[in-house]
Amino acid sequence: MQIIDRRLNPGGKSLANRQRFIRRAKSLIRKAVHESTASRSIKDADEAGEVSLPAQGVHEATFRRGQAGGVRDYLLPGNKEYVRGDTIPRPPSGAGGSGSEGSPDGDGQDDFRFALSRDEFVDLFLEDLELPDLAKRRVVDTEALSWSRAGYSVTGSPANLAVMRTVRNSLSRRIALKRPSSDELARLREEIEALAEDDPRRADLEEELDRKLRRSGVIPFIDPIDVRYRRFESHPKPVAQAVMFCLMDVSGSMTEHMKDLAKRFYVLLYIFLRRKYKRVEVVFIRHTHQAQEVDEDTFFHSPETGGTVVSTALEEMRRVMAERYSPDSWNIYAAQASDGDNTASDNDRTANLLTHSILPYCQYYAYLEVGRDSEHFPPGFIRRDSDLWQTYTEICRTGAPMAMRKVSHRRDIYPVFRELFARKQAPAGAETS
Repeated sequence: MQIIDRRLNPGGKSLANRQRFIRRAKSLIRKAVHESTASRSIKDADEAGEVSLPAQGVHEATFRRGQAGGVRDYLLPGNKEYVRGDTIPRPPSGAGGSGSEGSPDGDGQDDFRFALSRDEFVDLFLEDLELPDLAKRRVVDTEALSWSRAGYSVTGSPANLAVMRTVRNSLSRRIALKRPSSDELARLREEIEALAEDDPRRADLEEELDRKLRRSGVIPFIDPIDVRYRRFESHPKPVAQAVMFCLMDVSGSMTEHMKDLAKRFYVLLYIFLRRKYKRVEVVFIRHTHQAQEVDEDTFFHSPETGGTVVSTALEEMRRVMAERYSPDSWNIYAAQASDGDNTASDNDRTANLLTHSILPYCQYYAYLEVGRDSEHFPPGFIRRDSDLWQTYTEICRTGAPMAMRKVSHRRDIYPVFRELFARKQAPAGAETS
């Protein structure tokens, strides 16, 4: 059997060497990827690119002789002045060699530039992120199947040939039909050769040998009826299915800067879900004083605006859950982005909906409050938290599966996203599945 690796080497480089280098310097590359994402635009969030690594961190370990002790012999090519045993004087300062003097301002080092493909970049960025508490499982109509052994069959692929079962069947058949073995035939030949030509028993033994040879030719060593193949049966595999509700405030109080921050967050979330999970559905809900489930294009690009009533988005989410996503079968997640403004009379209704109709069925609820980048306050001024932030803070104190973060600049989107969806560390002594 021959195995041929037909994977393309990106950029003419050795794919095996690239993979080996990424494994060796993975921690440095991952850190560089996380740092580089802060300067990327939203359209380049999952594109390929170069990252800078400290040159000192990518050097390979080498063995060398110690400076003290030992006997060292040197070969000086082109020498015409010295013989064995002569002492070579040290060259004067600045003479000979090809070194360069250090910087008078301090130490420094060159960066090592390493190009990552799109898949490598996204895999490293999303490696330690996950949806929290993805637990509810059910059998669904998907390609997720598990295969189990189901005995043997008389037909199948050569790759599934059951050699031991085939040989056992062959041996049983040969014994039942009394097919002579090779040892038995060899023993008869030895007896015949040991007898003289005129021995009367020789003719009987030769006749018996001829009969056994004919029987051996008629009864094959391996017959098609002996061949067996391993048989496998497919079973639907329980898979974790989840739905992510994306709730975005698009009211008049949301400036273009705030909407840009919210959209950047949701684009990152969308890339994360599509890249890491196959069975996750995304529901987009926009709200002003009224809420509506929309498609992806409308969610990100519609210019609609209006007043602010947050409870309408939660009511729309509850309606969609009741119609399509039963909490008994689906892992339910939600990510809400808002500037924190809400109609004063709606705060109690929002808290009631979230506490009794949403959070009891949610695995995780993430709230992102976006602010103005140009906000400046005089010294000593303490900014008051928004009404929505105060309402949600009281809910979080009850131990609800909810997380809250604030962001006012695009450079903070990546760190905040990683905080919200960072993989939880397993408790000490806990078993991992």
